[in-house]
Amino acid sequence: MSICPCGSNLVLDACCGPIVSGAIPAPTAEALMRSRFTAFSLNHPDHIRNTHAKEMRDADERAAARSSLAAVEWVRLEVLDTALGGMDDDTGVVEFAAHYRENGVMRVHRERSNFRRDGGRWVYVDGSFGPGAGERPGKVGRNEPCPCGSGKKYKRCCGG
Repeated sequence: MSICPCGSNLVLDACCGPIVSGAIPAPTAEALMRSRFTAFSLNHPDHIRNTHAKEMRDADERAAARSSLAAVEWVRLEVLDTALGGMDDDTGVVEFAAHYRENGVMRVHRERSNFRRDGGRWVYVDGSFGPGAGERPGKVGRNEPCPCGSGKKYKRCCGG
């Protein structure tokens, strides 16, 4: 049994797994955002595409043709803030930082995402990118903690 990539510390099958597979809908906007991170991490493009708002699906199809989910390694997710997006809400906002490795370089994608319910299911509408999005964290010394959050020294983790 593997731990869910979304950072919940739960087993995948008890967390985002059933949402990513389509067995159950995400109960909240945050749960959908976490499941989308998990889908990126595990290379499940259907879940990502299926959870885009209808007006965003065409743009998503074009973007998917230009890039591959496998091009980066998604390392860690931090949920920074949420507004609404609960089980009784119709809209919600989730701000997050997704840490990833691309071509051996650690980067951070920061976004404030908008979600809404369509036909009773949460969908991703759009997002605005925060400061530092896609940028490499500041210079990290070999013996400093790794910025990916693993708890290991940089030289034994992402710097190795």
